[in-house]
Amino acid sequence: MKLLPGDIVELDTPAGFAYVQVTHNHPSYPEVVRSLGKFQKSRPTDLNGLASFSHGIKAMVPLGSSIELGRIKGCRVGTATIPEKHRAFPTFRMEIRDKKGEVAYWWLWDGEGLKYVTELDEDGINLPLREVMSVDRFLQLNT
Repeated sequence: MKLLPGDIVELDTPAGFAYVQVTHNHPSYPEVVRSLGKFQKSRPTDLNGLASFSHGIKAMVPLGSSIELGRIKGCRVGTATIPEKHRAFPTFRMEIRDKKGEVAYWWLWDGEGLKYVTELDEDGINLPLREVMSVDRFLQLNT
């Protein structure tokens, strides 16, 4: 299933319906998505209102292929404007550990290039991890 930026996807889970919006496609990774709030009992009628949710988790998730392969029940329910706050490709963080297992520094990836920092500031701590997350893990983080 090919998903495009702006698409709203409904995921049918035992806890209710979860909604996500695709924000970006990257040629080397699965869809970048953000969650649109907590689980719901029924589909909202206002998709643009749903998309205005501003605190959702961002992650790289193989959403379209997971639906296509039957790993999760879901469907595209529409398209909504991506809020300004979420239009730029998100920066992802990845820890690099030394031989002792301690974090030596952090790679920060913006979809194009890498830079590193030795310590994360308050904003950096809240950046999503640079990992391909399963749909199940993504949903767990939304509970």
